[in-house]
Amino acid sequence: MTPDEARAALAVCRAEIDEVDRRLVALINERVRVVERIGQIKQSAAFDVYEPNRERAVLENVAAANGGPLPADSAVRIFERIMDEMRTIQRNRMLSKEN
Repeated sequence: MTPDEARAALAVCRAEIDEVDRRLVALINERVRVVERIGQIKQSAAFDVYEPNRERAVLENVAAANGGPLPADSAVRIFERIMDEMRTIQRNRMLSKEN
C-alpha cells in the first residue's frame, strides 16, 4: 500500500468512526432520558440514587451481551464509567428539583 492509498483508507475508516460516534452519543443521550425518569421515580419514593445490586446486574448483562471483539472486562469498565456519569446526572437533577 502506498502512502496515498493508506491516507485514503484511513480517511474512510475515520469517517466510519465519526458516524459510529454520532450513533453512540445519540444512544447515550437516550439512556440519559431514561435515567432522568428513574431519578424522578427514586426521588418521589425517597430511594437512594446508588443501587449496587442493580449496577452489578447491568454489568453482568453487558458482559453477557458482548460478543467481541471488545474484551468483556473492557466493556464492563466502559459501562462502569457510563453508570458513574448517570449517577452524577441523577444526583444533579434531584438536587436541582429540591431547590
